[in-house]
Amino acid sequence: MSNVLQRVRGWANALKRQVMMLWFSYRHPQTPWLPKVVAIIVVAYALSPIDLIPDFIPILGYLDDVILLPLGIWIVIKLMPAAVLEECRQLTLAWEKTQQPRPVSRVAAIVIILLWLALLAGLWKFYTRY
Repeated sequence: MSNVLQRVRGWANALKRQVMMLWFSYRHPQTPWLPKVVAIIVVAYALSPIDLIPDFIPILGYLDDVILLPLGIWIVIKLMPAAVLEECRQLTLAWEKTQQPRPVSRVAAIVIILLWLALLAGLWKFYTRY
């Protein structure tokens, strides 16, 4: 069981490292606009203190963490110029050594809250209509 736990911890650390690499990448002056936009979306979602799909919802709650986030990271890595990516990997390794806390995306949290409120308002309108 501890072997499985170690692999999950390793996967989580690698994911955190990749998110920080994307954080450095979207701020890099040589990043083209398309990878920058996709990286901003992925990083904002990853660093948001609120999930789009809350973890307490069975299966779907972890779907974003297990599928959507790695998929977004993969897309950005494929779009990003290799030189920018390598420089940002080095910045990420330096960041890890300082053990600074990860940034938090409050804007993404607000957007997610607004999406949930819009969904609830739509459901309420639909429900009261009939």
